[in-house]
Amino acid sequence: MKITVIGTGYVGLVVGAGLAHSGNDVICADIDSDKIRRLNEGEIPIHEPGLEPLVADNLASGRLRFTTDVPQAVRESDIIFIAVGTPPDEDGSADLAHVLAVAEQIGRHMTGERIVVTKSTVPVGTARRVREAVEAHAKHPVHVCSNPEFLKEGAAVDDFMKPDRVVLGADDPEAAAVLTELFQPFVRTGNEILVMDVPSAEITKYAANAMLATRISFMNHMAGLCEATGADVDSVRRGLGSDPRIGSSFLFPGVGYGGSCFPKDVKALIRTSRELGIEPHILEGVEAVNEAQKRTLLERVVRRFGTDLSGHVFALWGLSFKPNTDDMREAPALVTIEGLLERGGQVVAHDPVALDEARRILGNRIEYRGTNYDALAGASALLIHTEWHPYRRPDFQRMKSELAQPVIFDGRNLYSPQRMAELGFEYSCIGRPRAR
Repeated sequence: MKITVIGTGYVGLVVGAGLAHSGNDVICADIDSDKIRRLNEGEIPIHEPGLEPLVADNLASGRLRFTTDVPQAVRESDIIFIAVGTPPDEDGSADLAHVLAVAEQIGRHMTGERIVVTKSTVPVGTARRVREAVEAHAKHPVHVCSNPEFLKEGAAVDDFMKPDRVVLGADDPEAAAVLTELFQPFVRTGNEILVMDVPSAEITKYAANAMLATRISFMNHMAGLCEATGADVDSVRRGLGSDPRIGSSFLFPGVGYGGSCFPKDVKALIRTSRELGIEPHILEGVEAVNEAQKRTLLERVVRRFGTDLSGHVFALWGLSFKPNTDDMREAPALVTIEGLLERGGQVVAHDPVALDEARRILGNRIEYRGTNYDALAGASALLIHTEWHPYRRPDFQRMKSELAQPVIFDGRNLYSPQRMAELGFEYSCIGRPRAR
């Protein structure tokens, strides 16, 4: 099939490369000429395991092309995916300006009947607005469908190539049949292609992310209850997860969720609910718990060292919001860093892949180190924000010798409290009793 993906961000790049890999002729179009130049040279602008060789293989085969000529890409393709950004407005609603601008371009330049698919995360009703924007300029029929993405950063290539389900929102049976054929190669093991009406598909994406965010905030609330009562959140988590009605996924407490999806999508769903006259009490609670949880390590540092942190250096392991990505959008580490700096503290940070992104965001306000151990030298405490694999089994004796004080604030519960006590560390974690 001849396909265009408009937008070469995180979603568009994975989708374009993945569809090309299954034998389709794919054009990825973007107005960012520098990004397109780099992509044509094989340079991937994001850190995503497996994406670089996938792009390189399909570029070499000729199945994948990158261009800034959006009108020509529209003219050449039968199916057009819209995968541009939908950043949150100040009121929390999704900004659809880019999506609708692309829709207008499609309408102006399509030379025959087209299937247009919204891949960007968009609120319910967006497909209707996209259809109106296309039809305002088009001379040919258009079928606007929804195909929400369920890609986890750090595992996006696997998620696309081996999806646990594909959701298709389509109001036209013929368009639904074409898209079902397009995605059939990815579900050969028997996972479902779920065809539904367009509004249901649009809501499904938000509902899925909001549910996962709810589980995270719920466990963080339970972690606070455990700390207040002396219970162990790990035991509570295992007890919950063993219930088949609940399951074990997304029940790990920590310093809160971040990234490009959960915070934005929860806010957008709150906004949509209010616009429809539905009070989003649960979602507001989810967001409030998460915002408070992002401050938990900072608050523990202040309780331990006081409100004036002048003269203290704090080592920070992990800057990205999760492992296997350099994405720092809404990262809890940023909340901690800002709080430490405001109180006069110094920060020395390490992250396996996000140092360049941190420099872009924070500049020289903090210091950066090439190894996690180098960040410890002379620090008053270590703060752990991201559960990168190299942090899980470190050399504790080396850590103890490097730190000025053997104090660790662990926002990801990587270590055993009992063992840390035996090693002589002052160890603060989330929802677990302290061992002494």
